[in-house]
Amino acid sequence: MADDELSSTVLAVGLRLDGDGPLARISAEAGHPVSLTLAQLRTPGELTVPTGPVHISENPSVLALALRRFGRHCPPLVCTSGRPNTAVIHLLRRLATSGATLHYPGDFEGEGIRIGAHIVARTGATPWRMAAEDYRTAAARLPTAAPWSPTLTAAMAELRTAVVEEVVADTLLHDLAAHSAPAAHAAQTAHAATGSRTA
Repeated sequence: MADDELSSTVLAVGLRLDGDGPLARISAEAGHPVSLTLAQLRTPGELTVPTGPVHISENPSVLALALRRFGRHCPPLVCTSGRPNTAVIHLLRRLATSGATLHYPGDFEGEGIRIGAHIVARTGATPWRMAAEDYRTAAARLPTAAPWSPTLTAAMAELRTAVVEEVVADTLLHDLAAHSAPAAHAAQTAHAATGSRTA
């Protein structure tokens, strides 16, 4: 049965969408997650999404950890809450069309790889911390084929130990820190200082 426009929702934080339509008015405020329905996402009207990385999480617990760590400076993060529904795919495609780069991590087990393959195929997202070395570090398993990395598939077949996304949440949060508001401000300040010295 196809998702209807009200029961199909997506959880997001840090998007800070611009525009004049109702979607922009209810978009994620700093440090506060929002749940958007498919009906809201399909509301016509201009919507300009800032370019830059948007990270994806399969599990709401990782989004909660990110909010706890970064608060109002949390980088853009979209949660699929497991296998993505129509609202999730619609939002991710809209973000990608507007110039955002999508980065997807997931559980190192059969269903996690299948979800990752689905999201990569449907939205053009780039796997994030989903290579063989990441798997070996996390000691994960289940030989479901990972279309972006044959060596990951081989490593999973060899180790056969499952590790869910929460196990590597600290590593994911470390990556997200580079895109938080204070880090971005520090990078801009450093760039400006370098420019003034070379002028």
